[in-house]
Amino acid sequence: MSVDSRYPGYIAIWTWLLVLLGIGLLCAYLPFGKAMAIFLIFMVAVIKAFLVARHYMHLRTENLLIYAIAGIPVLLLIGMTLALVPDIVFNR
Repeated sequence: MSVDSRYPGYIAIWTWLLVLLGIGLLCAYLPFGKAMAIFLIFMVAVIKAFLVARHYMHLRTENLLIYAIAGIPVLLLIGMTLALVPDIVFNR
């Protein structure tokens, strides 16, 4: 029995994770500013985290409650960041 028949899609997701790892490493060498490189690296990391959670942690079969549990802290983090923007921008 081959690996592909026991674990369908795992090899493809693993390959995507390797490609995204390479993209994340190359972002540091792009001719953008430091802030843009950090933003791109974090966006690649978010995509990789989504792939791992969805495919390797088997969250595809979970109901909507698990997404709400994971999404509420993200919304709070975004709200807290937006609340701090005036202090960061105007106090320099």
